Amino acid sequence: MIDAEQDESKRLRLAVYTLLIATCLAITAGRIGAVAARDGRTPFLSANDRSRWCTVRSLVEYGSYEIDSVIGDRGWNTIDKVQHLGKDGEPHFYSSKPPLLATLVAGPYWIVHRITGTTLREHPFYVGRALLWMVQLPLLAFYLICVVQLVERWGETDWGRIFVATVVCFGTFLTTMAVTLNNHLPAALAVAVALCGLVRITSVHKESIWAFPVIGFFSALAAANDLPALSFFAVSLLMCAIKSWRWTLLLFSPAALLVVAGFFGTNWLAHADWRPPYAHRSDGDNWYDYENSYWHEENRKGVDRGEPSRRIYALHATVGHHGVLSLTPVWLLSAVGVFVLLGSPGRKQVGWLILVLSCVCMMFYLTRSVGDRNYGGVCCGFRWMFWLAPLWLAAMIPVADWISERCFARYVAILLFVLSSASAAYGWSNPWTHPWPYAYGLFMQWW
Repeated sequence: MIDAEQDESKRLRLAVYTLLIATCLAITAGRIGAVAARDGRTPFLSANDRSRWCTVRSLVEYGSYEIDSVIGDRGWNTIDKVQHLGKDGEPHFYSSKPPLLATLVAGPYWIVHRITGTTLREHPFYVGRALLWMVQLPLLAFYLICVVQLVERWGETDWGRIFVATVVCFGTFLTTMAVTLNNHLPAALAVAVALCGLVRITSVHKESIWAFPVIGFFSALAAANDLPALSFFAVSLLMCAIKSWRWTLLLFSPAALLVVAGFFGTNWLAHADWRPPYAHRSDGDNWYDYENSYWHEENRKGVDRGEPSRRIYALHATVGHHGVLSLTPVWLLSAVGVFVLLGSPGRKQVGWLILVLSCVCMMFYLTRSVGDRNYGGVCCGFRWMFWLAPLWLAAMIPVADWISERCFARYVAILLFVLSSASAAYGWSNPWTHPWPYAYGLFMQWW
């Protein structure tokens, strides 16, 4: 009788998960269909995503990583570009973004171009939206399914599981970012997959051999998409080595090296240099130093000028106008959940992983120089922390289970979720806009 009730409960949960994920994907597909810049001239929303689209278009239409021929077209110029000597010995412009992601997206564009004969130059709306559907929707679907599976595995109550699954679909900025080409969604997906592997090898006594190459590949992929996730790769490597140095050497390392080869290989093809563009910002080797560059100190505007005070920057990055906790207060549950995990014998390692990486990543950005203390530029949130979302969602699970048995606590949790989803929904029309507290402050002339 008990088994029958448990099976029925599981079927109902799976139905709810399916409904949540399908609704999220349907909303995202509709939002992609309406993608357009503020002036309505292009389907690309900011200099950030346009920078990557320039590389995608140049690779397919011109067979080159040089974007000179692209940025001259109306609506295609971007401030996120660098300049250095090309293979012909002449200076050329390139996207300032690492080229691996754009190279991968160029594949679907090449297919669309070969089949239909259309180009992004001729039909930026139709082709751009088609590519966003082809790239972003599968990434988002894979991410949602992966995290929800972890929720189902770790959760112990129906209410707790469904609450966290709802947060996964509607309560974070990753769904906000899904309508634009960006590195944060792929990074978060990679973290989610690698985390599932880490949970596997730390929670079972027998060796899960298949998990080692999965962790190696996806933890490296996370770092390739989001530089701070290099810390996640390092900790994942350590955890795998502690579990089994033999399988780490034989399986983890080759899988990770595939990503490493792709990252540095595409960088060499693009720039004839192993170092990505952001590593070329020193005197005498500054790719951002060209005529009329936006990144000259006198040309920067708004948040890109940087926050002079570290204390004020720390305040706004945590509980202020770009705050991780003020914009997404549901993460308060995750903060408590981390310490619950630390007290759980089977989950202690994952708890330490989440705590260490969260602190290291935040401290890294709080200690940056003035020019880099810009909250991630014009964006719906403190985007440099977005890749941590799968880890924080995992930490939320035991707290959600505890809350499920307490009526008042459930109301508090729901309120935190509503506030978080409201912040996420504010940027749905364009994720490359300021968060609502900062936008309100600008209106009131507070900053």
